[in-house]
Amino acid sequence: MSLNISTNTAALRAGSQLAMNQTRLQRSFDRLASGKKLSSPIENPGGLAVSMKLSAAINRLSGAQNNVQNALSFLEVQDGMLDTVGRIVDRMSELKGLASQDPMKSAQDRASYDNEFKDLQVQLYDISQQKFNGVSMFANHTTDDNDKVSATEILFNAQNTTRLNDNTMTIYTSADGAAGSQVSVYKSALLSALTVKQDRSLAGAGALGTSDWNTVTALDKSNFEPDDNVWVTFANARIGDTLGLDMISVGVITQALENIAYLRAQNGGSASRLAFNAESLVQQKTNMRAALGRMVDVDFAEESTNVAKYSVLSQASASILAQANANTDIALMLLR
Repeated sequence: MSLNISTNTAALRAGSQLAMNQTRLQRSFDRLASGKKLSSPIENPGGLAVSMKLSAAINRLSGAQNNVQNALSFLEVQDGMLDTVGRIVDRMSELKGLASQDPMKSAQDRASYDNEFKDLQVQLYDISQQKFNGVSMFANHTTDDNDKVSATEILFNAQNTTRLNDNTMTIYTSADGAAGSQVSVYKSALLSALTVKQDRSLAGAGALGTSDWNTVTALDKSNFEPDDNVWVTFANARIGDTLGLDMISVGVITQALENIAYLRAQNGGSASRLAFNAESLVQQKTNMRAALGRMVDVDFAEESTNVAKYSVLSQASASILAQANANTDIALMLLR
């Protein structure tokens, strides 16, 4: 090997190795400091792209979890109100028995029961108007295919109720939004369920014409008897529009109670599905976080070993560079 001063090949190579070792050491420091394997897109562009998509999906799953939890809260509040409605209707049937089946009750006693019966009807109407964070708990009109409220009034028909005559809210329960799984949450048709014909027919069992729950209050209640086959409602906004105990039979009240029981069962079915969906979302989110972790999280044991390795190599490279630079002293000795 020739001896020269202008080009010190050994020093150049040692300097190049020192720069590479310093770069690798700095990269290991970055990984340990951030806890991430992919600290720069240069290292693994494809892996970084996949990790970003996984991270976005996890965030969307968090949003879906919030949707499900809010829907569950809605249904829990709604069920509490339906439970209260059921107890009110049950009390109404008790009042009917107390007022009409006890010969020892005076006219004044029966009037007292009748007053409570009418007050409870106003209370039922007040419950039907309750809201959850500004959203109505119960519905008076159906929804169309776009989940928008239509002008068609809900006609309760128990198990024969179809998508065309109920009111639902769509809850997105996956990371795919409208393209993924969805759960329909019912806004119970409370007022329609409390509207029953004297022969116990349901509001949606046939064509009501103009005698739906919205116009039942316009009936002349002074002229019909329990034997008249007319529509009656147990919820009224004004005390003057309420029914008297002598206007209905126990069977009609019993039918109204059965309708409320169906609404509670409907509520429970939706809540059950949402609960299972919530558990599924937790599992999905956990597994996706694990997948993301395997892709981007640094192995501290391995990276600590790399730090020690590149630290030694950097020191060795620096030492060799110093020795390579010292070779020029030999050439200078020949010139003396």
